[in-house]
Amino acid sequence: MALPVSLRNSLTPPELELIASEELVEIIPLIAMERTAFISGAYGPLRPPNKAKIPLWMAMNLKMKKKCHIVAPEWLSVEFLQERFAQETSRPEFSQMPFRFAEVAKLLLDSAPDDIQNSDKIRSLLKDIREARQAKSREGLQKIDHSELSLPNFCSMEINEIRPFFVRAMGVLTQLTRDPTGDSRGFDT
Repeated sequence: MALPVSLRNSLTPPELELIASEELVEIIPLIAMERTAFISGAYGPLRPPNKAKIPLWMAMNLKMKKKCHIVAPEWLSVEFLQERFAQETSRPEFSQMPFRFAEVAKLLLDSAPDDIQNSDKIRSLLKDIREARQAKSREGLQKIDHSELSLPNFCSMEINEIRPFFVRAMGVLTQLTRDPTGDSRGFDT
């Protein structure tokens, strides 16, 4: 399937989720397993009921087979997200969130909603935070300066969403600053 031109220069959301699946999460294993080596590293041993840190992809696989419970990261709680939403709506800067929070949250909420307390409320808060951050990024893009752009606390998904527009806009701004007359024909008359 051919992608729209605007997406050819950036990663798709499923590709970002694949990258995020390398993030380490805590699990409570329901089975014993020796230390196992993978290309990305060695994980384990798993000994119930002791918690273990493994990549998200492995945790999702074990969860699907009902061989573990995934422990939600501390930032994936109603209290934390309500605090961040309040910051997003009351301050001009972006609140600090994990770099891949959108992708990790989606993967966890899709694969282990029963392991996450108040998963419906969390989904709602994540949507509200996303909308508030999108509004801030749209507002910030209106103030683009060709010499510098600072986006502290911007997350992976957000960077990926603005990349096509930003690359095009910075190209135009660079052209305009090189040729302040606006003559883009490239020759003198």
